[in-house]
Amino acid sequence: MSEHNHEHHVSSAGQLWAVGTALLILTIITVVLAKFVAIPPPFDVVTAMAVALVKAFLVAAFFMNLYWDVKFNAMLLIMAVSFFILMVAITLLDTMYRNDVVPSF
Repeated sequence: MSEHNHEHHVSSAGQLWAVGTALLILTIITVVLAKFVAIPPPFDVVTAMAVALVKAFLVAAFFMNLYWDVKFNAMLLIMAVSFFILMVAITLLDTMYRNDVVPSF
């Protein structure tokens, strides 16, 4: 058996506070963009998803320690998210061709 020499990374309190503050600021930005800024309809979802992806990256990289972990684990996370996006995209392909269950008013 091969011996693994993998040391665990211990995040400092300052780093965790910085990431938590960044997440709080990004949440405030999301709320301000949703409530007070009039973004045209296709771009409001894109903007919200962009901010959400940045927040998800921060959580995965620093709170889940994927930044310092074996890169295989990060690849597994990326592949799982990619597979989920693919399945949702395939499901949404037929939404234009469905009949309304309840007629619109």
